[in-house]
Amino acid sequence: MTTNTTDTKLTESIAESINEAEAARTRLDFAKSAPKVFRAIVGFDAAAREGLDPALVELIQIRASHLNHCAYCLHMHTGDARKAGESEDRLHMVAVWREARHFFTEKEQAALALTEAVTLVADGGVPDEVYAQAAAHFDEAELAHVLALILTINTWNRVALATGKVAGTDERRQGRQ
Repeated sequence: MTTNTTDTKLTESIAESINEAEAARTRLDFAKSAPKVFRAIVGFDAAAREGLDPALVELIQIRASHLNHCAYCLHMHTGDARKAGESEDRLHMVAVWREARHFFTEKEQAALALTEAVTLVADGGVPDEVYAQAAAHFDEAELAHVLALILTINTWNRVALATGKVAGTDERRQGRQ
């Protein structure tokens, strides 16, 4: 019983902290201030996901969000991954996937490596080896969608970071997206 009481108090404390952080946010509401742009990104995101395994989609989005230090998107996509049945073990290993390759298929590893290269493109481009590995696991249409997904999550990360989005305040749950 003590654990349930402690868990309930912790959950209430986190919810209160999220509400306080959101109330203190003073940056613009991107969706409200640029609705056509926002809807275009939502459409790009939806098109990018078409035909891709939902688990792979979340792994890509989680890894890019790690690299971009986007707590808002990381919270959102780890939650989405859990709802889609992703294991806690795999979620914990995404950030260190190279050291925990046995948690991920070769196809997932290729997608994670491509995600890192595209997300960190300024650090050296997308190496031929990384691209070739991804191309070996995805047909051209799938690879194009994986690339588009990486581009959209990087866009969402930048929108969330630039506008000061608060982790735990997913507008999709409020009918925004």
